[in-house]
Formats: sequence, structure tokens, C-alpha cells
Amino acid sequence: MLKFWTSSHRKYASGSDGAAGAMDNPGYCSGSFDGLQHPSDDDDDEMVDIAGATLDFSTTDDVPPLSSADNDECSSNRAAGMNGSGPTKLVNPLEDPLPGVGTYEDFNTIDWVREKSKDRDRHREITNKSRQSTVALLHSISDAFSGWLLMLLVGLMAGALAGGIDIAAHWMTDLKEGICLIGFWFNHEHCCWTSNETTFQERDRCPQWQSWAELITGTSEGAFAYIVNYLMYIVWALLFSFLAVALVRAFAPYACGSGIPEIKTILSGFIIRGYLGKWTLIIKTITLVLAVSSGLSLGKEGPLVHVACCCANILCHLFTKYRKNEAKRREVLSAAAAVGVSVAFGAPIGGVLFSLEEVSYYFPLKTLWRSFFAALVAAFTLRSINPFGNSRLVLFYVEFHAPWHLVELAPFILLGIFGGVWGALFIRANIAWCRRRKTTRLGHYPVIEVLVVTALTALLAYPNSYTRMSGAELISELFNDCSLLDSSQLCGYKQPVNASETGVGNSLADRPAGEGLYTALWQLALALIFKVLVTVITFGMKVPSGLFIPSMAVGAIAGRLLGVGMEQLAYYNHNWLIFRGWCTPGADCITPGLYAMVGAAACLGGVTRMTVSLVVIMFELTGGLEYIVPLMAATMTSKWVADAFGREGIYEAHIRLNGYPFLEPKEEFEHSSLAVDVMRPRRGDPALAVLTQDGMTVGEVETLVESTRYSGFPVVVSQESQRLVGFVLRRDLLISIDNARKCQDGIVSASLVVFTEYTPPQPPEAPPFLRLRSILDLSPFTVTDHTPMDITVDIFRKLGLRQCLVTHNGRLLGIITKKDILKHLAQIANRDPDSILFN
Repeated sequence: MLKFWTSSHRKYASGSDGAAGAMDNPGYCSGSFDGLQHPSDDDDDEMVDIAGATLDFSTTDDVPPLSSADNDECSSNRAAGMNGSGPTKLVNPLEDPLPGVGTYEDFNTIDWVREKSKDRDRHREITNKSRQSTVALLHSISDAFSGWLLMLLVGLMAGALAGGIDIAAHWMTDLKEGICLIGFWFNHEHCCWTSNETTFQERDRCPQWQSWAELITGTSEGAFAYIVNYLMYIVWALLFSFLAVALVRAFAPYACGSGIPEIKTILSGFIIRGYLGKWTLIIKTITLVLAVSSGLSLGKEGPLVHVACCCANILCHLFTKYRKNEAKRREVLSAAAAVGVSVAFGAPIGGVLFSLEEVSYYFPLKTLWRSFFAALVAAFTLRSINPFGNSRLVLFYVEFHAPWHLVELAPFILLGIFGGVWGALFIRANIAWCRRRKTTRLGHYPVIEVLVVTALTALLAYPNSYTRMSGAELISELFNDCSLLDSSQLCGYKQPVNASETGVGNSLADRPAGEGLYTALWQLALALIFKVLVTVITFGMKVPSGLFIPSMAVGAIAGRLLGVGMEQLAYYNHNWLIFRGWCTPGADCITPGLYAMVGAAACLGGVTRMTVSLVVIMFELTGGLEYIVPLMAATMTSKWVADAFGREGIYEAHIRLNGYPFLEPKEEFEHSSLAVDVMRPRRGDPALAVLTQDGMTVGEVETLVESTRYSGFPVVVSQESQRLVGFVLRRDLLISIDNARKCQDGIVSASLVVFTEYTPPQPPEAPPFLRLRSILDLSPFTVTDHTPMDITVDIFRKLGLRQCLVTHNGRLLGIITKKDILKHLAQIANRDPDSILFN
């Protein structure tokens, strides 16, 4: 999705075919700690060259940079603990960790087991100290309360930002058509609120609001006025989209797109530095307003999940527990994803279920409670701001007066089939277009692409009132149930001839379609074709772009068309068998707005493959609790139909397109391969790169590290026995050696590196040895060479492993990394295994 990664992708991929034996990570090219701290100028992962301006993304909000000052501080006990000449007491990493040890490089996967173990050790230490003093007890209480305080802050910040985005987007969308004379900051609706000259038939017309033609030419009638308004609409759309893509390109390239595929990958343990940083938050917030206001076929709901996660990531730095532990931070990000949907739709419960069903990789019960609390706070904050001006939290509140009938399940299921087919076709078309963008010169000109698509969209959208209005307005119009005073074209029915056809209570009887309705139906049919085509090329451009609203708009149009057709069929044929008994003349039998609602859910389900969370979001969104069964039927049908074409939703498809190391938890592994078939080294490959527990010098270790590109190394008893001792990460190894050279007297290249507890014998004139047992993982996960791969894949999924060592009778044979498993799955599915670009 992000063009400027391409060169680094290739560079990473090139390192994956070297000597198999440990995790691939080309990010480590130098053998010194300085290389980790100071990226070179040509490092594509840290320095991004955009429009002639080189931006340094090496210092982001995700993890503070390693300070050289901190690294130069050498306490005597640390030196003594590592130096063979001092006491043999081991360094306690909880009390005196080296700066940088236990952290991860960019575009790498975290070790969930290690992170959870670190948190348990930290919690155990705090609990033990709390029994010793009152101050320690208060610290323990504040530590336990910090998670809830963080959720409160995330909810408040995300709710406030979402309210501001809603208000600004509404105002700028109306700015394309005119301006308010009593205050330019009022949108169209607010401008006419205080006017006494509005009518029910023309409630959107008031003298305080003037179109651009009225301001420029003095009249709103005639061909010239129409052309002026048309041109101003296109000019504003181009201006907004240009500002959006220019800001993204110049300041925060990660702010483009939906963000949900990357959020899913990050929550699975992958690290993308800067993706949830402060610059991304600022630019995404601004450009989201601009992109939505430009009239492009996109929504703000998906990007709001990204915005909420940025808020959570930034606020995590206020709390040590979350700042220093990647697994704990991902629990907060899971809750933030729920907050994003809560403020996007006004659906707090649906947001929690969305995070659980669609986004999160690890979702313990504690995270469920905190997600619920954060979504509640965010919804309350949004309700206090009242961005929609209707004192309601939900985006599309509806009141349908007629119940649905069993016979209508057939058209509801038909809408489900349409949603599934459209979802599957949309995914294929969009992925094909995005792949073309990545592999051709089209991807080299993102600004031109955005401007061309915006111009095309504005040019085709303006003549049709249903494509000219924003996606949210269109859906609200399609969900609407007609009343007597409704001036919408969709309510252009012929008036009843006799009183018996006026309906009962608040409901209106089914009526024959009039001229206005036929015109609206033709416009809706054209709008459906337009939305289907233009959304394919819009999603994935270098501007913030969500998919919820465009997908719902397609389904709502199809549903409204079918609903009106059913309504007219029932009106003219109420004596048919299927209508007899419940649809009598003068009754309100069919509600077209309900069909629009069901169609919207079906199409969104077909694209994203959501089920439970989608139904809950839809009934929270509309207030239509009575219509859960039709929504469930349509949503489940759309998922079944779409799964028949391919099991991937749009977000999983984009994850695979970008080569992210995401191990899909929903997929079944149905192959009979063994661990020995997947592990590296394979036959003909160089031997496994390993360290020995007490037989290598500092110089030999540095030479091995510099000559390979792996993220970690197994430690064995000796090269001959190959008996496994543990596993050490490359980053920890480099930092520890660099620190020892600076802080410990006598550590030279000839110094012996020791991973054991005992002190090996050595000649008196030999330099002091370097003890590194404190950074050694003594309990790496291992499987035997005959372990079935389905069990191995389950271990990786459920424990979040980075790597797993393969043994035979206790002897080390090889290693399986997450990337190896993903490549194996790609081969089984007849896909290119080299498409997996990261580890």
C-alpha cells in the first residue's frame, strides 16, 4: 500500500535466502551498537525521501531512541557482574537492564512469550515490595489503576478528535456548494436553523445561505449559474484532495489508506515504527477531513480506528508499564480499535465486538472490560460534543413504523447474495488495481493519481444529486422512512385518493410511485454503477480512505431499489398468495428504508466478512433493534456467498498484498507436512549458524554477527555435540558486547564469551572473559523434527512465537520462523512464497 517501502522490501527479501539457521533481519547490517543507534543515510526503513525533502523517521513516538549518554553510563556493579575478574553475581535485568536490551528493531515481530514473562516478573516484584512499605503499596495501587486511567484518557482524546473531525468535514463538504453569510464557519444546516423563511418543502433554502453562483453572478437560476456552481464544486474538490495528498506525502506517509490492515498486523506483534506516532496522528486527522470533504468515494470510519490507536500509543508513553512492554501496549491498542469504531458510528458495544472479531490477535478478558470502558467514555465524549446536531449519538437514526414479515426474508437473503457477490468481486478488482499501482509507473505519481480520480469523481458526481451529497448523507436519505411532510424525491408518491389509504397512526399506507420517485430511481441506478466503479480505484490511494461508508452506500442503494420494487409489487398485487393475509389495501406493508439498511449490512459484510460485530453495529447505528433477524440473515448469507469466491476479506487481502507477516488465526491448516519439512537449513544449505556456550571469543562472535543477517542465534554446548542451551537475540548480543567494550576493563577481541554459570578455566595471562548469561533465553520453544506442522502452526498462533527450534534426541537440527511458516502456507495455496517480505 505504501510505495516508498518497495526498495526496502526487496532488500529484506534478498536477505531471507541466506544461510538458514536463524531469523532473517537485514536491518542489522553492522556489527556494532553504533550501527543500531545511527541509521545510515541510505537506509530506506529509517529515511524516507519524498519530494526532495529527506525526513528522518528514526526517532518516533513508538520507542524512545537509545541514548548514547545512557549507554556510556557504566555502573561498577554491572561491569563486575559481566566481567570475569569481578564477582560472579549475574546482572538482574529487572534491576539494572542495559539500555536497548529487550527492545526490537523496525519491521520485526515481538516475542509475546518474553514480553508476557517480563510483565509477570515486574508485577511479582511490585507485589513483593508492596508488603514492605506504604510508599511501595501506593505504587502498587497506582500501577493497578494505571490501565483504567489510560483507557479514560484514550476515550476522551479519541472522542474529542472524532467530534472535531465530524464537524469540520460537514462544514467543508458544504463549502463546495456555498457559504453562510452570517458566519462562514456555519455549515448549511446550522446556517438555516435560525432562519424564519424556510419551509418544509424547501427546508434547505434560506437567504442566509448562498450558493457560489448567487455570490458571483447574483442569481441561482439558469445555465450559467449551474456551470459556475459545477466549476466551483470541482475546484474545491481538487483543492481539498491536493492538500490531503500533499500533506501525507510531505509529513506522514503512513497516514494514507484505511490503516486497519496495518493495525491488525501490529496487533499480531509486528513493529512498524512511526505508524502510530504523533506526526501520523496530526496529519491523518487533518487530511481525513480534507479527503472526506473532497467528495471522493471514501469514508472516515476505518481511519478513525487508526486515529484512536495513535492516541493510545502516544498516551502509553505516560505509563512505564505500557511504554516498556510491547505486549501490554498491544492490549491498549486492541481497546483503542474498539474506541475508533465507537466514535465512528456511535456504537460502543459494536466497537468492542469489532475489535474482538476483526482486529485483535490477543484479547484477554481484562482487555474486554477495558475496551468496554474506553468505548463508553469515547461515546459519552462524542455525545457531549453533539457533532450531528440532533442530540443523538448514532449516525443514521431511523424510526420504522411497520414490522417486517416472514415473506420478506426471501428478498433479504437476495440482498445478502448481492452483498456477497459484490464484496468478492470488489476485493478482486481492488487488489488487482492496487497491485498494478505497486508494479507499474502509476505508483510513482500518487499526487497526479489522486487529482485525476478526484476530478473524474467530481465531474461525474455533480449532475446526480445522490452522488453529489456525501456518503453519510446519502445513506441517511436511503434509510429514511417517508412521512407526509417529506420533500425528498424518494418520497415522490402519488397522493392517496381516499381516506382509507392514509395508513394507521404514524405510518403511511403503501402508495403508487409518482414522477418524483421514478426520477429518483433512475438517479439511484446510475449512482449505484458510479459507486461500484469509482470505489475500486479510490480505496488504496495515498490519502486517508475508509471503506465502511462506500460499501454501505452501495448496499443501501441496491436495497432501496429492491424495497421500492417490493412495495409497488405489493401495492398492485396485494391479492397474491404471498401478500394475502398481511398486506391489505391501505396498509403499510413494505418499508423500503429497511431494505436499504439490510442491503448496507450485506455489502459491508461481503467486503469485510464481519458477522456478529456488523449486526450489532447496524442496530446501534440505526436504533432498529426489532430488525436484528433480517440483518443476521443478510449478513450471514453475504459471508457464505463471498467465502465461496475466496475466504479473504479486504483487510486480509491488503495484508497479503503488502507482504506483512500476519498469521491468520481463522485459517485451517490441512496439510500433512512435518516440522523437518519446513525448518531451515534445508538440504544443500550452509550449516546452522550457532554460538557455543563457552568456546568462542568476542572477535569470533562479532565476525559471525557481521557475516550473517539473522535476528538471533541458538547457543549450543559445542559445535560437535550440538546440544541446545538457549537462544540469544542479535540486538541484545550487539548491545551487550558494545557496552562491555566501553565499560569493562580488559575486554578485547580475544576475550572469551561465556553463557554458563560456572567460570571456565583459562591461562593467567588470558584477558578477562565476558559473561552474557543474563541475555540468554534458557527456555526457547522447541519441537521435534517429527512434530506435525498443524500443531506447530497452532503453537505459533496461540503463543505468538517469533521462532521455534527443531531438535532430534536433544540435538539441534534447525529453526522455524514465522516467516518460514507463512512461506510454507503460501506454497500450499499456490501463491508466491517470496511475497512474504518481513519477519
